[in-house]
Amino acid sequence: MDALDILTDLENVIPFFQPIFSADEHRVIGYEVLGRYISENQLTSLGSFFQDDQIPEEYKFEVDQLLLVKALEKALESNEDFYIFLNRTADLLMYNHGEPFLNELLAFEKRGLNLQRIVLEISEQNYQGDINQLDHLLQYYRTYGIKIAIARIDSDSNYFDRIGQLEPDILKINLQVLKSTTTGTAFNDILFSLSLLARKIGATLLFENIEMEYQLHFAWKNGGRYYQGYYLSKPASEFIEHDLLKDRLKEKFHDFILYGKKRLESFYSTSDFFQVKVQEIILKSKKTSYEELFELLMKEMDQIAFRMYVCDEDGFQQSPNFFKGKDGWGIQKEYINKNWSWRPYFLENIFKMRNEKKGILSDLYSDIETGETTRTFSFPMNPTEFLFIDIAYNYLFEHDDLL
Repeated sequence: MDALDILTDLENVIPFFQPIFSADEHRVIGYEVLGRYISENQLTSLGSFFQDDQIPEEYKFEVDQLLLVKALEKALESNEDFYIFLNRTADLLMYNHGEPFLNELLAFEKRGLNLQRIVLEISEQNYQGDINQLDHLLQYYRTYGIKIAIARIDSDSNYFDRIGQLEPDILKINLQVLKSTTTGTAFNDILFSLSLLARKIGATLLFENIEMEYQLHFAWKNGGRYYQGYYLSKPASEFIEHDLLKDRLKEKFHDFILYGKKRLESFYSTSDFFQVKVQEIILKSKKTSYEELFELLMKEMDQIAFRMYVCDEDGFQQSPNFFKGKDGWGIQKEYINKNWSWRPYFLENIFKMRNEKKGILSDLYSDIETGETTRTFSFPMNPTEFLFIDIAYNYLFEHDDLL
């Protein structure tokens, strides 16, 4: 694409709008503005134009501002109240200290546009400028009611640090990675951390590039409130009816809810199963020694567990590890007196078990030593001793509702 062709034919540079749907309302809540160029009746994305490092920043800025004006003109013509998502790289945003961009928004505000409808998607990829000046500019924009979304951060940057510094209103998560066959549990763990962080700072998760139903389900079960992608609606030159997919989304989310309920029923059923089974074993053993208890446990849970041990209420390990390796069960005495209270939720779970006098089945996580996906069943043997049983992946796989 020749940049000069575009710059000498700006009337054929037009905005396209990709709808963004919400989980709570099942309707369109906003549009992301995308650039298109019409040439000889062919429609071309301007993505490569803005990503081309050989094109001067002033050229990109001129086209970006034109798209902004044309998009906001259309938004003013509409009687609907929706968010307008505007993409900006950090370099383009800092062009002339960010004043032309803000001045254009303020001009539209005078014409009736509520700036609280504006969501600025900021990408810091390859940004070499002063990060503090960028942050000050973004905070200044916020004083006008403009919302901030983090679209992409340079791989050399500390993603979580930047989220903590900016405290964005929206975190965008690209689901393109789900197409890769190499996507593993680490991606799920990162998403879980992001969802916790978003909750802490009051941010909303927006999942983009949803192209198949399983990606929509993935976004829903991982705390996504907003959704965007070709599976839902392709970009177009006009706004769509905001309730167009309401019935379809309601039906899909109902299916997701039923599936989620089924998984929860399986989770609590398994927890109850372990509660009864472990309680019976402990009553049988009368715990004359840890060895006697674990002999019974290994016999009864040979196909279920791969590690078992006992800790006190402060997290100090009282027993050795009873660990199942390739050659069967073995004893790891070196773990006696190690302390595990530093683990997330450890002390909270100890108090919960003590107060409720019943065991707890953990969420999924990757074991530090084996790397195996597991869950742990924790059980209060008495007010000061707590049994921990790590569940083997094979058992979880055979009961796939637990994965």
